Amino acid sequence: MAEWKHVLLPAIVKLGFLGAGVIGIFDSAAIPLPIDAILAVYIWNDKSHFWVYPLLAAAGSAIGGLLPYGIGRGGGEIYLRKRVNHQKFDELRERFENKEFVAVLVPSMLPPPTPWKLFVFAAGVFEMRVRSFLLAVFLGRLVRWMTLAMLVLKLGPGAVDLVAHHATAVVGGIAGLLVAAVVIWWMWMRRKRASTHA
Repeated sequence: MAEWKHVLLPAIVKLGFLGAGVIGIFDSAAIPLPIDAILAVYIWNDKSHFWVYPLLAAAGSAIGGLLPYGIGRGGGEIYLRKRVNHQKFDELRERFENKEFVAVLVPSMLPPPTPWKLFVFAAGVFEMRVRSFLLAVFLGRLVRWMTLAMLVLKLGPGAVDLVAHHATAVVGGIAGLLVAAVVIWWMWMRRKRASTHA
């Protein structure tokens, strides 16, 4: 962590917008990074473009997630069975068979210690469609990091600790608002189409 704070973090921050996408890729593909802390620094130092960093980090995370997803799809069932017990494996399979999008979306919203890579790997094992996988990761990460951005703008970089300790409540509230907004938009569009055809 000392190296991250004093050497690597300043170097990554200097990459600007591009750095957010790069850390998203690396964090999801292989190397766990203190991504919330890095994004908080980006956002705090460039408040007028706060929305760009979550957007690019989410896109990078979706792309980087294709590595563990691809490994799982290429024959990871045996490995997954060794890592989780029989009951957990069956629960994961049932979750992906019934609600694969939600099975990736929700863990993508939550910060560590959520075992995100387990769900990403499982998405490959249970052959989730690539397009659905990318969209679920992107939207989940976007909700998570836009929530972080809002809190950083209001509370400063220390908001990272708030997200870490109250992630479920914070992200759940934001997700609820997003769902409500989508429902209202859908109803409005439906009513508009009905009035057009009338």
